[in-house]
Amino acid sequence: QVQLVESGGGLVQAGASLTLSCAISRLTFTPYAIAWFRQVPGNEREFVARYRWSGGLEYYEDSVRGRFIISRDHFKSTVNLQMNSLKPEDTAVYFCATTQRPWETSADKYDYWGQGTQVTVSS
Repeated sequence: QVQLVESGGGLVQAGASLTLSCAISRLTFTPYAIAWFRQVPGNEREFVARYRWSGGLEYYEDSVRGRFIISRDHFKSTVNLQMNSLKPEDTAVYFCATTQRPWETSADKYDYWGQGTQVTVSS
């Protein structure tokens, strides 16, 4: 079964940068896209950014556009999320997930998920 493992979370101060990594293994199919979501306790998972597996067509949620960059390392089979100018409101557990459906930003349209990594931004 497909396995996704997130890493790179931590505690940083506002304005700092952090890069999350999603290691993908045991793929038996080609996903249409990989996305990052985040979740705060008591809230639903929120779409953050998406990367088409074959390359390009990055898409970002409005509050992170211009600060976050999603990319894929083809050699390491990872999808990274570079987060710059972090704000306290970016604090959440960040998840990566795969989908076979194009243009999707709804969590329920994503099939495989990692366990999440905590990002905490202090003011």
